[in-house]
Amino acid sequence: MTTLLGVELTDRPVLVVGGGPVAARRAEALVDDGARVHVVAPHVCEPLADLVVAGRARWSDREVVESDLDDVWLVHTATGERATDAAVVAWATARRVFCVDAGGQRRAAAGTARTPATTRAGDVLVGVVSTAGADPRRSVRVRDRLAAHLRAGDVDLRRRRPAADRGRVVLVGGGPGDVGLLTVAGRRALAEADVVVADRLGPSDVLDELPADVEVVDVGKSPGHHPVPQDEINRILVEHAQRGRVVVRLKGGDPFVYGRGGEEVLACRSAGVPVTVVPGVSSAFAAAAAAGIPLTHRGLVGAVHVMNGTDGWSSAALTGLRERSCTVVVLMGVGALPALVRGALSGGVDPDVPVAVVERATLPDQRVTHAALHEVAAVASARGVRAPAVLVLGDVARPGLLDVPQDERVHAPGPGAATMGA
Repeated sequence: MTTLLGVELTDRPVLVVGGGPVAARRAEALVDDGARVHVVAPHVCEPLADLVVAGRARWSDREVVESDLDDVWLVHTATGERATDAAVVAWATARRVFCVDAGGQRRAAAGTARTPATTRAGDVLVGVVSTAGADPRRSVRVRDRLAAHLRAGDVDLRRRRPAADRGRVVLVGGGPGDVGLLTVAGRRALAEADVVVADRLGPSDVLDELPADVEVVDVGKSPGHHPVPQDEINRILVEHAQRGRVVVRLKGGDPFVYGRGGEEVLACRSAGVPVTVVPGVSSAFAAAAAAGIPLTHRGLVGAVHVMNGTDGWSSAALTGLRERSCTVVVLMGVGALPALVRGALSGGVDPDVPVAVVERATLPDQRVTHAALHEVAAVASARGVRAPAVLVLGDVARPGLLDVPQDERVHAPGPGAATMGA
């Protein structure tokens, strides 16, 4: 039978016997875990030499002797020579020191310990070993399936923390709305959260997947209605973190693209609260893609300008539209659409510049409205266009841009059609 243990090796001596790639992998993993690694081998491969040159491991360029095992906590032997590996295992066993026979990968390993196939999620380390003899391929297959669940955020990764433990804040970009566009890193952050401070936009359905005891604080804003001002949101993040909690600030899109993420980072840092940012898929780019609009297209346009509709036109955006040299993406522009149209026309932009308005991008009820610049405000009003929506202005917004004419389409051969081989 095999007992799986978590062994603390920080600043403890560990012996690695062998100089090949297997020994190098084992030595590097041990060094990363904080062990003081001593490598014994007449010759070493380049990765092992790099560890030694960097001062991360010590190397004795000779054959191993029994006294090399003096005062070590763990031994890995990986020479690939049956007699040498067996001798190291015997020396270790006599001294009651656990020994991993990594040189026996192509034969029945004789060591008293085995290294598990591992995967890490935050501060959780998961290991897999077989209890029916060494079976590394099977362990790796199981490890990979477990890793997929951890990456997907399917496992509650919260840990019990002492009351005096420091909390932290993670700003998570939730993407444009479709839960499938929330990143793996974002899901993992949610799996570690004690508190989630959530916006109205973004993947709100993911909140239903959280454990029942995760506190959800709704700070959602709608056009013209901001019940929780930004200063209050900052206070909520800081206070929960100061109570030792892991706080996820779940935002729509990307925290640093008109998401006030910079303000929240400053608030946390000013209060001495650790804060990290998980990037998200910004609706500035996702909305166009979901509507089949390439923001850049070779031979047509090669630049993109993103702006906030409530701030009005910048000279750079107007210049790009006048010269047809860039695509302009407007966030939070539905309420300001009539004023934006007037400003563009008075700024010399061609009235026939194509415009697309993408409502509720990536969600099942997504809707796209196409019109020329001079008429888009009236068309949008007639269709009842509402926020959240993204405006795309420029030649890439022309309907049918990516349609292939019928006479240019290549038809796949039907069943039974003859094919030519080389």
